[in-house]
Amino acid sequence: MIVCHLTKPESTLDQVRKAYPKLKPTDAALIASSLVLSGRYAIAVYDDKKYSWPEETDKLTSAMLAQMHQIQETVSVATKKADRIAIEEDTVEVKIGLLANYAAGERLLGERKDLKTLLSDILGEGVEYQFGPQDIIGWQWALDRANWHTLTDGELTRRVKLRAVFEDNSVGVELGASGTKKRVARPKPAPAVVAPEPEPVEEEAADDTD
Repeated sequence: MIVCHLTKPESTLDQVRKAYPKLKPTDAALIASSLVLSGRYAIAVYDDKKYSWPEETDKLTSAMLAQMHQIQETVSVATKKADRIAIEEDTVEVKIGLLANYAAGERLLGERKDLKTLLSDILGEGVEYQFGPQDIIGWQWALDRANWHTLTDGELTRRVKLRAVFEDNSVGVELGASGTKKRVARPKPAPAVVAPEPEPVEEEAADDTD
């Protein structure tokens, strides 16, 4: 699996050269740049439909409105004020699937059918897309800036965190500030298991007898 850093094409180029040493330097550079574009312009998948960034941003957010209303309903059914406050303060995480965008990478290759075939083979085998906290993945950028309070006419009061997650054969790896791997995003991750808080241990009463 080739590692592709979304904002460091030179790092991706090293990976391509290592995997395909017979490629000409210019061809390797084209493949590396195509891989970066395929990640940055990844296709979003929601409710079995695909959306391209940035031209279909409004379509995706409109498609997600029904889910946002369902999330808000969990507040409405709470009868006690304390329960409603607790629910609103609890963040709900919504995941959007991402697929590597072959067409975005292919456009850079022009009429080179041999390089297009190679790009298809690499994406078919899967790519590890690496990115830092400030790096741009088109859909994550768009989802982070969607104003759901306005889109739901002020009805959404719950905190919602949207995460764009690579699926299919590819994975996304978020790097920390030091360059270390922080989190690997995989398709359909299992729900996190929260360990119960340990029960307080009662201290034995001191013996007051002499």
